[in-house]
Amino acid sequence: MVAQNIGFAIIATIMVIAAIRVVTTSNVVHAALWLVVVLAGVAAQYILLAAEFVAVTQVLVYIGAVMVLFLFGTMLTRSRIGVNSGLNNRYSNLGIPVAMVLFAAMSLALADSFGTEKLPSDGSLVTTQQISDQIFGRYLLPFWALSFVLLAAVIGAIVLARKD
Repeated sequence: MVAQNIGFAIIATIMVIAAIRVVTTSNVVHAALWLVVVLAGVAAQYILLAAEFVAVTQVLVYIGAVMVLFLFGTMLTRSRIGVNSGLNNRYSNLGIPVAMVLFAAMSLALADSFGTEKLPSDGSLVTTQQISDQIFGRYLLPFWALSFVLLAAVIGAIVLARKD
């Protein structure tokens, strides 16, 4: 367990630094790329928990789809890409104490909710094979249909945003 704890600490440190860079950078594209680092750290944490299916889903859905759509939306708008000093407002200093209060509230809620509970060690955990059989066995056709709908939406956005 010591190696897992060290791995958790390294990944969590990288995630915290990247999360701070997401909110402190003045370039929107750089903020999106720092968010990719945070989301990749979440997937790495899932790997440490032996939840491979959730880690792969994290990479495919959040890094692969949501971030691509975010970057497409940023690039297709006619706004200026780069450093923009007009993004900050005069209430930005209020965010730090509010974030501290929210962090304390969430920490107390998690400590009260889970306390000393531990994961079962008798091998009764659900495997990746069982999860994939449940999702892709019965819901394969709706999954494909949704992917085609999203593809059509991206193509439509490109056609609408294109200059003629």
